[in-house]
Amino acid sequence: MFQTSCFMNLMNKLALIWKTKDLRNKILIVVGLLFVTRILAHVPIAGIDVQNLKNYFQQSQFFNLLDIFSGGGLTNFSIAMLGVGPYITASIIMQLLTIVIPSLAEMQKEGGEAGRAQINQYTRYMTIVLAPLQAFGTIRLLASQGGASLLGVFSPFQWFLVLLSVTTGTLLTMWLGEIISEFDVGNGVSLIIFAGIVSRLPANIGFLKSWYDPTKLPLVLAFIAVILIVIAGVVLVTEAQRNIPIAYAKRVRGNKLFGGVNTHLPLRLNQAGVIPIIFAISVMLFPAMIAQFFVTAKTHVIASLASKTIALFNSQGMFYGITYFILVMAFTYFYTAVVFNPTEIAENVQKNGGFVPGLRPGGQTADFLSMVLNRITLAGAFFLAVIAILPLTLQNFTGTTSLTFGGTSLLIVVSVVIEVIKKIEAQLTMHDYEGF
Repeated sequence: MFQTSCFMNLMNKLALIWKTKDLRNKILIVVGLLFVTRILAHVPIAGIDVQNLKNYFQQSQFFNLLDIFSGGGLTNFSIAMLGVGPYITASIIMQLLTIVIPSLAEMQKEGGEAGRAQINQYTRYMTIVLAPLQAFGTIRLLASQGGASLLGVFSPFQWFLVLLSVTTGTLLTMWLGEIISEFDVGNGVSLIIFAGIVSRLPANIGFLKSWYDPTKLPLVLAFIAVILIVIAGVVLVTEAQRNIPIAYAKRVRGNKLFGGVNTHLPLRLNQAGVIPIIFAISVMLFPAMIAQFFVTAKTHVIASLASKTIALFNSQGMFYGITYFILVMAFTYFYTAVVFNPTEIAENVQKNGGFVPGLRPGGQTADFLSMVLNRITLAGAFFLAVIAILPLTLQNFTGTTSLTFGGTSLLIVVSVVIEVIKKIEAQLTMHDYEGF
């Protein structure tokens, strides 16, 4: 009975979405744009044996993880082989610069929409610079890890064409992501990564069918159980929130009485979503890519240090796991501080005549919000970090890489689906109000 009711509610919701012309058109356009990103991910650069490259990627968890965030473009060695990676890296650098450089911080805080647009423009310029550098580092990293026989040796002119093609593909993907975000159905970058992950499902299912035999049934059941637990945990953490009570004093304006109501300020357990994991992976890939420029250095010490750096950040060992865990925790706190400013929230509540019962408006309220946010963010950051290193942990415990469990992929998929559902429901509610 319960399943029938849920199914009917789902069908009614889909019917309502289809009847709402504006929302239906937005969803169809976003799906079409995501389809274009998938086409870009399958436009290969000439002269590469793509099939052998795919076989090589299945044996490397490091490159397999990198391929997830390129939407499968790296496996195909396509013009979109970097996906939105350089754009994400540029966003990280710009957000760090807004903290270090006061003029950028003022532009972001007081410049309004124009200030944010200018910072976005700087991010795009930085993406243009980072794309060829990251492409060169990725190709050199792939060649140093055994892919040289697959890629061959590039001449200077071939290097120019490859870097130009990859930079163009990156900018096209970035542009499509920004257009998708404008339709307010979901974050464009997250949806592009989501589409890349989902597109790999048929191939993964086919691989599991060829890999499976009855003796591996307990292992398969164990992984399915872990997947279900992770999905439940992601939904729980994504939806969990701490409600801070807010009271509004009664005010008289003319002959009317305002205020005198009680409400709450929701503080989500995970304010940052999946952004910290995406940021952490970008940072983890960066040292190995930079080190590629110094592998052939004439100074033996520098060349040796570069080789050790590449091996260290590509080993998937203890150092990699601990560093990855710490970076996810740190970026969760960092991004939460960027998107939620307790001082601004306290000032806005005070300007509207509100207060937290038992606390003075202003500074005391801001300190209280900051304390609560730091405590609940610890739980959210720890959960994200555990999910991030879950594939590596399971690989060490089971001793097998044949059945890989993408905890990060699952987290992104579930989080993006929840975000899209909320965006669509918000637009449906808005249309209901307009109709009323």
